[in-house]
Amino acid sequence: MRKYSRRDILTSLAALGGLGMVPSALRQAQAKTAASATRQRITRYEVIPVRVPMHDRVRDVFAEVYRKQGINRDYYDSTLVKLYTDEGLVGIGDALLNVEDSLGSVPQAKAICNRLIGRSPWEFLLDDSLGGVLIAVYDLIGQASGLPVSRLFSPETKTHIVQSWWSQCFPPDLMATEAKLGYDLGYRVHKVKTRDFEDPVEQAEAVTSSVPADFKIWADANSTWKTPERAIKYGERLTRFPQYFAIESPCDYGSLNHFRQLKDRFPLKLAEHYPQDPMPFVREELLQALVTGGPIGKTLVQRALMAEVTGIPLWLQHSIFTGVAQVFQAHQTAAFPGIQHAVSITHVIQDDLMVESFEMKDGLYEVPTLPGLGVHFNEDALEKYRRG
Repeated sequence: MRKYSRRDILTSLAALGGLGMVPSALRQAQAKTAASATRQRITRYEVIPVRVPMHDRVRDVFAEVYRKQGINRDYYDSTLVKLYTDEGLVGIGDALLNVEDSLGSVPQAKAICNRLIGRSPWEFLLDDSLGGVLIAVYDLIGQASGLPVSRLFSPETKTHIVQSWWSQCFPPDLMATEAKLGYDLGYRVHKVKTRDFEDPVEQAEAVTSSVPADFKIWADANSTWKTPERAIKYGERLTRFPQYFAIESPCDYGSLNHFRQLKDRFPLKLAEHYPQDPMPFVREELLQALVTGGPIGKTLVQRALMAEVTGIPLWLQHSIFTGVAQVFQAHQTAAFPGIQHAVSITHVIQDDLMVESFEMKDGLYEVPTLPGLGVHFNEDALEKYRRG
């Protein structure tokens, strides 16, 4: 079985041209890694399907809100992974597969992990095809090099990041209660969902009356406002509330025509999910932010660097359902100036499955500085919520 040498690592890093400071950061990581650790191989893996219910405080309403949108569940599934090496290291991650059926996702997670057996984690740098298993790969490389995962993307990183609180399209009273809870826990940015079955202005009145003025809010319409004229109408009504600063996806996803009609007429900042071709939106200055999910490897790096160059920031939400994914996302946010803040929803499910709590203070999360991700699965919680 071929061993992956230090020379092989340097060759792989050379192939990462055009990715900003990432190759430099990885070369530094490689230099800090003991020779035996650069030759380490992944020997086995564990796939752990879990099902975590929505949090008690919101479950009934959350499930009803989902039913109104054609979604019939009161839980989130995740397919977690552990990767083991012959050097005794264990990397953890979230495969980021089907949130409705983690058991059904096990074969896909195993197929990805099987590709890694007998090979070095260094072979899979920035490999989008691994999905969330890449999180565990980076955890291994960080542990081997003695560096936090954020330093694998940039030699200089932010110590703290902005993390957003999140709410579904709850009735105004619950939206207000959730906003106050988020503020009390240290959050200062709140992403709220808006749908036709709740009046966004009534939601805004309830939320803004329950929190101080430094709590900033953006609403995600997920294209439900449909037309530019209707979006402008809602946007103008929401300008009554200074804490509202942006609207995400007001009209048809990625519709150049709609965003052209909104330009210079819409009163709040506009954000949209990352389109297949972002350049027309960039050239015509149609957006003030781009919201991105996966892939989480090379594609994310390219998008983050483009955000830095264009000045159109990324709002990151590729890893939102579990604590391990949330922390990996925080590491990436810390590494790239083009990423303005991150979003996750672990606070509306019963358990984030981690030992370490995700603590916010004055709107900021302090990114772990221990080697790797710097966090660990709560094994008791994994057993409690494990499926099958």
